[in-house]
Amino acid sequence: MDIGRVGIWTFCEEMSAAEAAALAVRIERLGYKTLWIPEAIGREALVSAAWLLAATERLNVATGIANVYARDPVTMAAGAKTLAEQSGGRFLLGVGVSHRPLVEGVRGHDYGRPLSYMRTYLERMEVAPYAAVAPAEPPPVVIGALHPKMLALAAEKTRGAHPYLVPPEHTAFARAQLGRGPWLCPEQKVLLETDATKARAVARQAIAMYLTLPNYRRNLARFGFTDADFDGMGSDRLVDAVVAWGDEKAIAARVKAHHDAGADHVCVQPLHPEGIPLPDWRIVEALAPGTR
Repeated sequence: MDIGRVGIWTFCEEMSAAEAAALAVRIERLGYKTLWIPEAIGREALVSAAWLLAATERLNVATGIANVYARDPVTMAAGAKTLAEQSGGRFLLGVGVSHRPLVEGVRGHDYGRPLSYMRTYLERMEVAPYAAVAPAEPPPVVIGALHPKMLALAAEKTRGAHPYLVPPEHTAFARAQLGRGPWLCPEQKVLLETDATKARAVARQAIAMYLTLPNYRRNLARFGFTDADFDGMGSDRLVDAVVAWGDEKAIAARVKAHHDAGADHVCVQPLHPEGIPLPDWRIVEALAPGTR
């Protein structure tokens, strides 16, 4: 699978199914090779991936991430193989342990020990029975990994890692943990807005929920951020580290910084300057592979 150097990561929750399909077609026509979609409390990720794959011809669809607490290993493996076979090898399965508040508070599961849970889960996926026509090649799997041990597990058991809410410094850190070879596909929020006050206001709205989650806070603390940076919806320094804002040149420079730090593929999440949950097509078009 060729996922390209830059992909688009976006929520489709505020779109109808038809609008989401049209979005995927438009991204495909712009020359992007991969579209990433999340899973939280909206649409079911594998069903959504099937819909988007059916609407397109060449575009890969990746989950960023499918929650391992949402389905058992046999079901996850079967779903990925089904989508890979149906689409001719265009499905990439990103999996992750999510976060304690979402797993326990929303889903009612015991969060347990994330690393050992993920290792056992992947091992069970590997041996899961599948009595149907198999895809020509097994669908690639990546882990939504941030910390050293989970990154090491990604390198050992999967095709690579998909870190979320990370600066380029984390990309360099993750590449050192993964070693050479595994895919490294960090997510990067971008915002085409040159006014600092406006840009940071939109950025804070986009990251506010994430800053309450311990996994992200612990990861960002590794790069010198303190409790003071997380207060008040994030300090300017923290906001600027995880959201690339400015003109097209500034945003392209941030994407390049991830590549220079060791990323194989950067998952660009294009925030809308009005703060609405829709992508800003201006930056999607500006970063399109056919325009650079």
